[in-house]
Amino acid sequence: MKIGLIGTGRIGAFHAETLKSVPGVERIVVADADAARARVLADTLGVEAAETLPQLYADGLDGVVVTAATSAHAELIHQALDTGVPVFCEKPVALDVPGTVGVAERAEAGSIPVQIGFQRRFDRGYRAAREALRAGDLGWLHTLRACTSDQSPPPAGYVPTSGGLFRDCSIHDFDILRWLTGREVVSVYAQGANRGESFFAEADDVDTSAALLRFDDDTLATVTATRYNGAGHDVRLEVCGSKGTRIVGLDDRAPLPSAEPHLSWQRSAPYATFMERFHDAYVTELAAFVEVAAGRAENPCSPAEALEALYIAEACDRSRRTGEPVKIADVRAAEAPGTAETEPLEAPAGVGP
Repeated sequence: MKIGLIGTGRIGAFHAETLKSVPGVERIVVADADAARARVLADTLGVEAAETLPQLYADGLDGVVVTAATSAHAELIHQALDTGVPVFCEKPVALDVPGTVGVAERAEAGSIPVQIGFQRRFDRGYRAAREALRAGDLGWLHTLRACTSDQSPPPAGYVPTSGGLFRDCSIHDFDILRWLTGREVVSVYAQGANRGESFFAEADDVDTSAALLRFDDDTLATVTATRYNGAGHDVRLEVCGSKGTRIVGLDDRAPLPSAEPHLSWQRSAPYATFMERFHDAYVTELAAFVEVAAGRAENPCSPAEALEALYIAEACDRSRRTGEPVKIADVRAAEAPGTAETEPLEAPAGVGP
């Protein structure tokens, strides 16, 4: 198979190297808006480089991996579909809901697969927790506690184009909670704060957030995120049920120094980045895409599913701005043409800004 890759930054370089070890991939061609950067990566990895996107597609591709800037995702997905090429795209699908809806509707109407990159679906811990829940080992769920905590903030220039903390970081938690439980979120209440660099507030973003989610079966979930977790990169999920609990991400590299005397499970350096924490999941995810592109497997994450996670992120961002709980149905309605937005939920007693 011949696989193209568009975008040769940090995650693009990682994916290009990963593709070299995926069974069935015989040729890799990389491209970038900065053609020189693509050539450097190609020379480093011993793969091919295309000077332009028309050149990338001219010789025929069996699949294309999109790791370019978020602002280009939707256009690049549509371009791949125009040429009839299966596409894998890192989240998010687009910068906003209308762009995401456009991709989701086109993907659902056609036969060319579009796989969105929510790599946690391929992490062994999340999969084991899902299997335990489905097997009945946990009973009925009452509480989910998810966190995404970066060790250090991204560059200032990245923040204005990131979509904000809920859409950039917590959206992974929103997706995995839906995937793991098989349930839908009906309402959220969220808060955000800035105690770090001023460039977050200047971009109308926050560096720390907390959200309370209510599912359609009344399971409650808390989702927290921060750009300043000095102990290390911490991504975990507690799945708590009436019969048992599973904790995802509690391994010997989790950045969780204990305050209890003489207690420690760390055997090596804590995770520093998301690429360390989810290395194996990324590899499995790309191998799955190759199977999807070859027609041997079903798409594990469609744009329509990514859209559902985005609705939750949009609701959280609206809630942290208004200080009120927000229904997912209201966010969906607000984005539908000709549909008036309804009022947010009344704040619970004792909860508010």
